[in-house]
Amino acid sequence: MKPDLFESPDYYGIDDLLTEEHKLVRAAAREWVKRAVSPIIEDAAQNAEFPKSIVSGLAEIGAFGPYIPESYGGAGLDQISYGLIMQEIERGDSGVRSTASVQSSLVMYPIYAYGTEEQRQKFLPKLASGEFMGCFGLTEPDHGSNPGGMTTNYKDMGDHYLLNGAKMWISNAPFADIAIVWAKNEAGRIHGLIVERGMEGFSTPETHNKWSLRASATGELIFDNVKVPKENLLPNKSGLGAPLGCLDSARYGIAWGAIGAAMDCYDTALRYSQERMQFDRPIGQFQLQQKKLAEMITEITKAQLLAWRLGVLKNEGRATTAQISMAKRNNVDMAINIAREARQILGGMGITGEYPIMRHMMNLESVITYEGTHDIHLLITGMDVTGLNAFK
Repeated sequence: MKPDLFESPDYYGIDDLLTEEHKLVRAAAREWVKRAVSPIIEDAAQNAEFPKSIVSGLAEIGAFGPYIPESYGGAGLDQISYGLIMQEIERGDSGVRSTASVQSSLVMYPIYAYGTEEQRQKFLPKLASGEFMGCFGLTEPDHGSNPGGMTTNYKDMGDHYLLNGAKMWISNAPFADIAIVWAKNEAGRIHGLIVERGMEGFSTPETHNKWSLRASATGELIFDNVKVPKENLLPNKSGLGAPLGCLDSARYGIAWGAIGAAMDCYDTALRYSQERMQFDRPIGQFQLQQKKLAEMITEITKAQLLAWRLGVLKNEGRATTAQISMAKRNNVDMAINIAREARQILGGMGITGEYPIMRHMMNLESVITYEGTHDIHLLITGMDVTGLNAFK
């Protein structure tokens, strides 16, 4: 594995828009990625293993619930800090960022926003420290882009709920201590339930043979007459808007994270273009390679500005679902295109594990689909600007 020499591009001086705290948070995350992720991530991806040894480090840099108040174990940071942490982690690997953003936005956030004070006190500090790991169960084998069609359900049995159904493509599922599960009650209303490891009838088989997110653990959630205590229901929000509110937070993190993957591909390709000699000159001297690199830094700069402005809106409580969809869709698309162009600059070396580009490219094929596909986010923007619903 080559030494991690990454330097972050900042073509428009966007650092001037950040506070000193933002820069310190980013620096801590970047240093940790260079020290703890970069040396092991290629082997982890090649072996299709999630490196559990990094969980404590993720907690130490505040990657678990960075915007959760300190009274519940979080770091109490703002939304731009959250985004910068996700950017640095995904610069290391999208799968590692997936682990962190699921823990933060899809597990800790719903407990904090929709849960009881008892649930917050019981679960949030342990999730923030990494003692507990969580997952989020919304997608089903037959219901992906249409989560409202879910068939997972629970019945009121008097002193408990009886949960049945299955969820699929669940990050962190194989090792999660708790799962935030979305299911319909007998009236067909969607609610969130905290399902704990060890509950009878609850299993989490791992998904194998992935070509993408290979350093991330993915699995299913199976519920076979699982008895869930009534105190594990999230009472403060129901309906499809509840899980979608969690996804807004996670998609926001992805919009930042994808920039990290793009920057890593760009930085790698730029260095290679300056060192690789062909026809007695560095390949970066050729016009077509300069075209690729110039377009990469242009698109990264646009994505940085989009994410920063969205972060300001998030901090002000004004970011809309449609705005978040636009940023997620644009920035992931940008990143995957940069990965493909960077791979071409490296030629055959671009497909090897000696460089991170092919790993990023494969990972981004998942990121462009999960938490709202590329096409679904386009239709969300389309509905927002026209006022007409293409989903019905």
